[in-house]
Amino acid sequence: MLRQYCQDEGMLATAVGIVASGENSALPHYKTGGKLIAKGDAVVIDFGADYKGYQTDMTRTVAVKSIFGEFKDIYQIVLEANNRAFEAVRVGATYESIDAVARNVISDAGYGQYFTHRLGHGIGLDVHEHPYIVKGNQDTIKVGNVFSDEPGIYIKGRFGIRIEDIIAVTGEGPVRLTDVTREIKIVD
Repeated sequence: MLRQYCQDEGMLATAVGIVASGENSALPHYKTGGKLIAKGDAVVIDFGADYKGYQTDMTRTVAVKSIFGEFKDIYQIVLEANNRAFEAVRVGATYESIDAVARNVISDAGYGQYFTHRLGHGIGLDVHEHPYIVKGNQDTIKVGNVFSDEPGIYIKGRFGIRIEDIIAVTGEGPVRLTDVTREIKIVD
């Protein structure tokens, strides 16, 4: 269905993507397995496409049939981290400072140990390219940079939540290129 949508919009769906449910959603780079999606699962859906040689990437997490236990609270923490990182994007800021903003939101909420990957990566001709939005990258943001903002909380053996948007840096500030709701969705 996602591949067809991409084709209908003039894109080539080249990336394999990730669909990880239940405890597998806690694996940020999950590879396909045999688990069936079940009621109450968190499902992380990560996919991308090619448009005239340029790549895109997006992740959303949904709940199946109902929201369980901590899902709603943790989803809101990840959403806040995503929003705060976006708001911190400024020409001249360091990439590590953007990672730190999102990481602080998650750490302050008590889930720091479960944010197990970088905040983001550059995207353009390749899906993952420089700049990497991670601690230690003191390069500064410039007009024209395009990168992902993808905070996540991954609780091993239970579930994970990631919200990923693509951000373009303009002279007027950051712009989200991902035009899909980031609010909680319950699917059948």
